[in-house]
Formats: sequence, C-alpha cells, structure tokens
Amino acid sequence: MKPGDGLIGENGVSTMVEYLMITAILMTLLIVTMLVLNTVMLQEPSDRLNYYAFTDISNGISTRIVDVYMVAPTNGTLVTKFDIPDDVAGRPYSVDIFNTRYVNAEYFTDEVIVSRDTVNYHASLAGIGSTLGIVGNTTGSGFNRIRYNSIPNEVLKNE
Repeated sequence: MKPGDGLIGENGVSTMVEYLMITAILMTLLIVTMLVLNTVMLQEPSDRLNYYAFTDISNGISTRIVDVYMVAPTNGTLVTKFDIPDDVAGRPYSVDIFNTRYVNAEYFTDEVIVSRDTVNYHASLAGIGSTLGIVGNTTGSGFNRIRYNSIPNEVLKNE
C-alpha cells in the first residue's frame, strides 16, 4: 500500500499540521520577545538616563552646600534657596543626606543620595561632611533651602 492510497486528503492534513506547528513556534517566540522587550528596550535605557540625571543633581547639591559652607559667617545664620529639577523622566525622586560610617570607625563622611525605585546615586560632600554633620532630605518639587547656623548643622528642606 502506498501513502495516500485509500485516504482522501492526507496531504491536506499534513499541511495543516505543519502550518499549526510553525504558527505555534512563531507565537511562542513572539510572546518571549514581548516579555523581554520591556526590560531591554525601555527599562534599561530609562535607568541609565535616571542614573546620569541623579549624578548631576547630587553633584549640584553637594556643590551648593560646600559654597554655603565657604561663605558662612562665624556667628549667625545663612539661608539660601535653590531649585533642582521637579522630575526626572516624568517621575519624582527624593534627595537624602546621611552621615555614613565606613569600615574604619573613625572615618565619617556625609553623602548626598538621590534615588527613585531601584536607581540611586551616592555623592560625597567634598570633605566637609565629616566636620559638620550635615543631615536633611527633600524632593525635586518646589524651591529647596540650605540653612547654615554657627552651631555646625545644615539642613536641606523642601518648601
């Protein structure tokens, strides 16, 4: 008996099965591509943009704090206002200044940390942090203020 004898449409069935198998494979590849596309094409470039923007913001805040420290009076208070971007890539972020202790218990420094979700950037306060004990936090919205008192503390606040 030869293939095709007695069965009508055997070629049609094999063509249909081939079509279904190829379609299933292509649909599986399409689904996998769609799942990976968000991370590779959208999330990673956005995180990279946020990191560079946070670098600029934290360095700018660090510079402003050092400038206030350089012109601060011996006795008295100095207050300055400044503005940072309201958002980065259309979303808000936060700025925190912490006193950080490293492995050596005698070495302290203050860091400006700009963060949102999983992206954050740490910048040092250019050597003045260990002498002043600077603390504070803010967001990008509104005007921000740095206040210096003759008793060494600076506070970064949001208005």
